[in-house]
Amino acid sequence: MEFLKVTLEIMRSKAIFVLIFSFLLVAAPEAGARTYSESAHGIVSEAPQSAPEISYKVSMSNPSTHLIEMEMTVRSENLPKLTELKMAVWTPGSYLVREYARHVQDFSVVSGSKKLTWQKINKNTWQIDTGGAKSLTVRYNVYANDLTVRTNELNDQHLFFTPAALMMYPKGQLSAPSTVEIDPYGNWRVGTGLPAVSGKQNTYRAPNYDILFDSPFEVSDFTEKTFTVEGKKHRFVMSGPGNYDLDRIAADTTKIIEQAYKIFGELPYDDYTFIVNMRGGGGLEHLNSTALQWMRFGFQDPYYARFLGLIAHEYFHLFNVKRIRPDALGPFDYENENYTKLLWVAEGGTSYFDPLIRMRAGLINDKSLLSGEASIIESLYGQPGRFQTSLEEASFDAWIKYYRTDENQVNNQISYYDKGEVVNFLLDIMIRSESKGEKSLDDVMRYLYNEHFKKGRNYTPADYQKTAEMMAGKSLDDFFAKYVRGREEVDYDSILGRIGLKLVASRPESDKGYLGANFSRSGGLTIGSIPKGTPAWDAGLNADDEIIAIDGYKASKQFFDAYLAQKKEGDKLKISVFRHEELRQFDVTLGRTPAGGYAIRPVDDPTEEQSKLYQGLFGTALK
Repeated sequence: MEFLKVTLEIMRSKAIFVLIFSFLLVAAPEAGARTYSESAHGIVSEAPQSAPEISYKVSMSNPSTHLIEMEMTVRSENLPKLTELKMAVWTPGSYLVREYARHVQDFSVVSGSKKLTWQKINKNTWQIDTGGAKSLTVRYNVYANDLTVRTNELNDQHLFFTPAALMMYPKGQLSAPSTVEIDPYGNWRVGTGLPAVSGKQNTYRAPNYDILFDSPFEVSDFTEKTFTVEGKKHRFVMSGPGNYDLDRIAADTTKIIEQAYKIFGELPYDDYTFIVNMRGGGGLEHLNSTALQWMRFGFQDPYYARFLGLIAHEYFHLFNVKRIRPDALGPFDYENENYTKLLWVAEGGTSYFDPLIRMRAGLINDKSLLSGEASIIESLYGQPGRFQTSLEEASFDAWIKYYRTDENQVNNQISYYDKGEVVNFLLDIMIRSESKGEKSLDDVMRYLYNEHFKKGRNYTPADYQKTAEMMAGKSLDDFFAKYVRGREEVDYDSILGRIGLKLVASRPESDKGYLGANFSRSGGLTIGSIPKGTPAWDAGLNADDEIIAIDGYKASKQFFDAYLAQKKEGDKLKISVFRHEELRQFDVTLGRTPAGGYAIRPVDDPTEEQSKLYQGLFGTALK
């Protein structure tokens, strides 16, 4: 379903919105009556006077069943005779329809002691016949056995939940406030970014559903560390044992926060919570918190540096995405896809600033940052999909592609995270170069924060380009046309050269024999994917083919690597595979091995201007 874009003029003409400090110009059909004001979380919607009184109770009496026991009470003098309760189908920051309603079971509803009748009218809507009642209480269980940052897990160690994946909401009442009471299991405690209700134990208040759905919960016997940065309280909630040093983590995180503060000049929250579960990997941003997952024994080098990268990435999102919002990302339609062409800025831009602020904090150096950019460039060179999908297209199609990967993704798409990071890095160089070092991508972010977020406006693709051009002092349309809206190969050296850098390959192109198939991560000889145009592609090999012999010799990975190393461009191989349990043979003519081992290095004899621009970006001399 198309996401409805409602202009400010239409909203005024219909008297739907009272715009106070709104930074949300895109309204979903479900959000028609939402108005806005400032809070510790940022700018949030206010409840209309007719909003019902809504409360939740979350219980976990038998964690081993993985069933979260939910009780939701709705009270209103104007409760519709046919009241509809809905479940979100996705959660902001993770752009995939996940159908959270599929985990709901044991649904029942009463008003006082009277049972009310109900029916399911679509995949995520329960319709209740209130019979004129002024209140109703719904009870249901949610099966929770999936630990990701966008789902729920309950077991004998903890409860982690994403409110969008757990809590229903009344139709048309996304601006309504609610309270959440947690009934912990045993000695478990509650960690969340929501403010506590004074005088009520384990009870929290959300001013509206955008805030509620943006506030994850961890309930367990966690370890906690509190620290202060720029006068604001921060804390880590660490769930599960691990080899972490919380004092070290807090000290390094303080450095990251301080660098973000220097860009924007403020911390737009009263407090901030880092929830870390000791399993898996990944993170999801929220207004005044983040949910993270990390290996329980991954807090020592070399993994620790990557953990700090995860912290920096999700923390920077509190500015870029949660407040500097792309056109369609807020207020949210929780029942349908919310399309935007700007994920390359929201995610790719954040992926660039995450190593940048760590470098400024002294946690990594310039060589580390450049090594990361070079690795992404090398990966892009191995993806024919870069000629099929632009950054804007990759952003727009995230709902159907990014989270649904397959063996052909190498040929038909790119990651808006990865290419978005590189293009934002190159854009930063362009701005610095054209402005003679006076402006940078920092200024772009700061302008969007002050002139869009603070003035109640989301930004569009045209706004981002216009702001970048404002800082550069010239048109950047050629850059955006080729590398953002278009699919042209990036001319890296022409841009890197502006700050005295060049892209080099430690392994130049050679006549060594090249097959071109990518093998699965299992370590064997099962093909995972085949880039278009490689010898493997031309010969008709397929993903999931299991190579068992080469030229009649039994193949192991070690044998394959050694045998191929002796071959040259143009040599022919007979490759035997099992495909769907059938023995097949293919004649392959090896190609030329492409360049690899890319790195970004200083040019020979850099000019004074190049050295100055490099110093301005990296804070250290070009060498």
